[in-house]
Amino acid sequence: MRRRSFLAVAGWLATAAVATLIGVAAIEWVGESIAGTPGGVLSQEEIERALASPGPTAPGAGPSPTATGTGGPASPGATGAAPAGARRAFATTGGSAVAECGPDGVRLVSWTPAPGYRVAEAERGPDDDVEVAFAGPSGEFELRLRCVGLEPVAAEDDD
Repeated sequence: MRRRSFLAVAGWLATAAVATLIGVAAIEWVGESIAGTPGGVLSQEEIERALASPGPTAPGAGPSPTATGTGGPASPGATGAAPAGARRAFATTGGSAVAECGPDGVRLVSWTPAPGYRVAEAERGPDDDVEVAFAGPSGEFELRLRCVGLEPVAAEDDD
């Protein structure tokens, strides 16, 4: 009787271990296929590269639904008649922003404060230059951007 109980418990433990391993492998496989990367985590370089590359948006469209800016709506009068320049990501300790250049000047596409920081001020544009300031425990960090050709670049603070 003891031997039969022992075999039943051992069989149950082996079945549970195999089922657990199959479940963990399935979750890992499904997670990778959904996120597109192992673990779903992107490096800072991969994020900047993805933000800098033009996305599959229609000409003249406003910010994408994933844009995290706290500014107003997309710039009025955007019709798509003139092509926009390249998008480029910029970062400071206080946060990051994405800007693009167009016929009316530079425009902030999105901005995101770093953890512990908040947006103190944001001038969305389009204009000759735009800026976003992040305030937090280490002080205030400002990004001032302008266009050189159709390429957004960081500008010196002229105050």
